[in-house]
Amino acid sequence: MNGPSILHVIPLLAMLVWASVTDLRERKIRNWLTLTIALTGLTQSFFPLHSASPTQSILGLLAGLGLTIPLFIIGARGGGDVKLMAGVGAWIGPAPVLSIFVVAAVVSMIIVLAQAACQGRLLRLFHNTAVLGINLIHVRQVGLDHVVNTGQSAKSVDWRVPGAVPVLIAFGVLAINSYIAHGG
Repeated sequence: MNGPSILHVIPLLAMLVWASVTDLRERKIRNWLTLTIALTGLTQSFFPLHSASPTQSILGLLAGLGLTIPLFIIGARGGGDVKLMAGVGAWIGPAPVLSIFVVAAVVSMIIVLAQAACQGRLLRLFHNTAVLGINLIHVRQVGLDHVVNTGQSAKSVDWRVPGAVPVLIAFGVLAINSYIAHGG
């Protein structure tokens, strides 16, 4: 995202706020909202003032899917989170959606660490993370079903992080950083 394109993504920001509020309240991101985000992202790419070209928009959508589907498969993310990241990718392209994915992962990790610490479950979280990591490394030997079952049974905290919230925070952080870097 460069300086001038920040104005072009205000509709995306509004939809991310909506998705975050919905995800916090209902623990679900509605299909119509994720579809709207994806379709408006693809559509805006054809206008003169766009945040991503049509090619970058399609690649961003595919990158958003590709980054989150493995997490969905192991039960770490819900289907709405996958569709949301694909829609964000359609708005901003593949490289920025990767940045948002990474920052959102860090934000999610901080939230989970804080929650585990408050609940006195840090050691349990570290143990479960290590077990899941070992299973992922040995997925060919133990099988994908075993990894998925391990991921679903290795819950270390009571409250699952609503995926839209870290995406919104990551988007805001990267947009502000871009604005400042381009002379805001």
